[in-house]
Amino acid sequence: MKNSENIDIASIIDHTLLKPDATEKDIKKVCREALTYGFVSVCINPFWVKLVSRLLQNSTVKTCTVIGFPLGSNAPEVKAFETRNAVMNGAEEVDMVINIGALKSGKYEEVKRDIEGVVKASGPHVMVKVILETGLLTDEEKIKGSVLAMEAGADFIKTSTGFGPGGATAYDVALMRKAVDGCLGVKAAGGIRSYEKTVEMLKAGATRIGASASVQIVKRQG
Repeated sequence: MKNSENIDIASIIDHTLLKPDATEKDIKKVCREALTYGFVSVCINPFWVKLVSRLLQNSTVKTCTVIGFPLGSNAPEVKAFETRNAVMNGAEEVDMVINIGALKSGKYEEVKRDIEGVVKASGPHVMVKVILETGLLTDEEKIKGSVLAMEAGADFIKTSTGFGPGGATAYDVALMRKAVDGCLGVKAAGGIRSYEKTVEMLKAGATRIGASASVQIVKRQG
């Protein structure tokens, strides 16, 4: 991405808190931070969607949650139900984990249908991002997963959950971006904790950043 250091970094960050021990107090804190700094969304586990949606009401900050997280191995019907429930509770964006084992097994139609189920359940106004978990994939699998997400109607492809091996790399972001020929957004997530790393991801072609260290990133920009 050209001139990446001149853009408003906060406007492309999903301010993220997915720790299993996050408390209500923690959730409220990230919402306050998102409103203060103008992050594009707050990304939290599904249990907190209703609360976050209420706290962010009448603001530009969106409510984002995760589906089939963090392993991606849920039955497609479960992912679809989870998506419908999240949207009913106020989710405006969903980040689903691809069925990693099915992808690695070459079960491409099953992988595509899994994504299509979430896209359909999300409805026309909710953005769907597909997490590939690149640390578990070969380059060929990263490319195939990206293409399947595009064919299934997703809006974004995303590098990592932050719970798997490794995290976002500029190499993977560039590879994924090329695989979809710029037709989908690319979200870099996992291990992005500095302004410099954020800029590196943007230069590689990321159009969204997922981070829990969002505040320290934007403070460094300022």
